[in-house]
Amino acid sequence: MWKPRIAAVQPAPASSFDRQLKLDGARVVALGDCAVCHTAKGGKPFAGGLPLATPFGTIYATNITSDPGIGAWSLDAFTRALRRGISRDGHQLYPTFPYIHFTRMSDHEVSAAYAYLMSRDPVKATTPDNKLIFPLNFRPLVAFWKVMFLRPGERAADPAQSVEWNRGRLLVDDLGHCAACHSPLNMIGDEKSRRAFDGGLLDGWDAPPLNQLSNAVKPWTKEQLVTYLCTGRASEHGAAASPMLPVTRDLATVPQEDVEAIGTYILSLQHATSPVMEATAATATPDATTASAQRGAILFNGSCASCHGSGSPMQTIGTRPTLAFSTAVNAQTPRNTIQIMIGGAWHGEDTMNYMSPSAMYSVTTSLPILRPTCAPPIQSVLSGRPSTKA
Repeated sequence: MWKPRIAAVQPAPASSFDRQLKLDGARVVALGDCAVCHTAKGGKPFAGGLPLATPFGTIYATNITSDPGIGAWSLDAFTRALRRGISRDGHQLYPTFPYIHFTRMSDHEVSAAYAYLMSRDPVKATTPDNKLIFPLNFRPLVAFWKVMFLRPGERAADPAQSVEWNRGRLLVDDLGHCAACHSPLNMIGDEKSRRAFDGGLLDGWDAPPLNQLSNAVKPWTKEQLVTYLCTGRASEHGAAASPMLPVTRDLATVPQEDVEAIGTYILSLQHATSPVMEATAATATPDATTASAQRGAILFNGSCASCHGSGSPMQTIGTRPTLAFSTAVNAQTPRNTIQIMIGGAWHGEDTMNYMSPSAMYSVTTSLPILRPTCAPPIQSVLSGRPSTKA
């Protein structure tokens, strides 16, 4: 429950680290998505402060620059944090920091990540206090969680599989910790191992199942998946949005061979259609005669059809995709579609992938006749909680 403190060290100058090691570290940190969690909205890279919502309260990502951050951490302290979930001063780290995956990183990957992070611009930033429910705000209890779920040690390669497949497994299961978002969690916050990659819920967004890509309306190809991971866009299937969008921006910086390996491994995980999906598909046929569908058609024609409607000029010139094969539109819940309608989607300076927040949400929540039936269910869908109003 308590571990010994590791002595503080003076931050080493960036020039003291080998150049190639720092370059390797940039690759490791990008594959591990470190900046995604450790950079607050509008904040400095790696300076922390990002609120991470959990069923047990809010945890704030820490500052991992060298001022004050982890500047006093030795490589041994950094390694212990990644592999054992223990801070330099000996306190337990909450498993929102995915050390159950990072524990399988190689010595070289750990050393490279350390060299890279210690070479970043130091940022003086104070992390807000976590807001967790009792008794989970008592850190020593995390030790009991680790007894059940932390399994340290590097993973041996599978000799029956290709080099690329084994590399992909290391990136997806370990360094990339994809299951942390794309798997459902149990009552005490661990991934349900028997349902790995069945999909999860993160910050009001569905992290879609990664083991059902071959069961999409149009099955994903490896080329589409690799393109999506590198660019945030996939023809026919849609575009990445928060929180996946910054992940794709990190993957755009790593060698193509890494992303190819990720694609190979993910496509090897595909399952036959699950009974839940079959049941959903059987009941999902839209009835255009219902009042709800008719209202939806009016709103779609007024707000969406100019870009996404069949035969629209934007579709004709190929700048806006049809929604017929969209992963979000064909998902088991409307959560991601609603999120995109409310918040829009923008891929940086690339205006070809810009979608403004839809006028549809403004209309449905401003008209008194529609507000009682539309607004409350939208909020309950996004939060994952059942609505009290139908």
